[in-house]
Amino acid sequence: MHLIHPTAIIDTGAQLDGSVTVGAFSVIGPHVRIGAGTRIGPHVVIDGDTTIGRDNVIHAYAALGGAPQDKKYAGEPTRLEIGARNTIREFCTLNLGTVQDDGVTRIGDDNWIMAYVHIAHDCQVGNQTIFANNATLAGHVHVGDWVILGGFTAVHQFCKIGTHAMLGMNTSLSQDVPPFLLLSGNPATPHGINVEGLKRRDFDREQIGALRSAYKTIYKSGLTLEQAKIALTEQAAAEPASAAHLNLLREFLASSTRGIVR
Repeated sequence: MHLIHPTAIIDTGAQLDGSVTVGAFSVIGPHVRIGAGTRIGPHVVIDGDTTIGRDNVIHAYAALGGAPQDKKYAGEPTRLEIGARNTIREFCTLNLGTVQDDGVTRIGDDNWIMAYVHIAHDCQVGNQTIFANNATLAGHVHVGDWVILGGFTAVHQFCKIGTHAMLGMNTSLSQDVPPFLLLSGNPATPHGINVEGLKRRDFDREQIGALRSAYKTIYKSGLTLEQAKIALTEQAAAEPASAAHLNLLREFLASSTRGIVR
């Protein structure tokens, strides 16, 4: 039997695992699917073609699966997909995708999404991220694993943020952020490698040293970006213990579409 408060409104078409709990006055639409162990707080609205995995915790007044805030949206069938073990705090808004992209907004696993966060249409968020209060992603933003966004961070549409990057509070971002970087400010300015974050994730001294050297190659050497990519390839060949991280950094630079923060 579903553990549903009698004041909650659950459409007969919604598919909820029998262990899902739903708080008072929450509303769940007909195309919603919710996995085992997920807890929905009071006054939550979940609509649209939305799939939510297992063991998530969704707090009061969150609004998930609403129509995109995009004037081009004309009711096309698009989706929101949320993975497992995420915490979504009060007043967060996560929107459906649009047909101008892949038609789906995706949130991975084990993310900690604090109050008043907005994740717009077609965003792709990885795993183990932390979004502090009022962080805002415009449409089509890609966020890698282990990224941390400080409070009131604002990310321009189509930006990419690489894995293990950290953005300080009140950061205004309009370009791509390579993996492993620490940055802040308006406009965003790089301040080196996210050393403390990497230590917490068991990067050893040699790996952190290699990434520091790579940062200097990109930001302090005077090389063009094309020259820096060649230098990173050479560094990866010379430092096999750090090659995977250096190649990830180089590949990000090669795939950047908005240019990197410099």
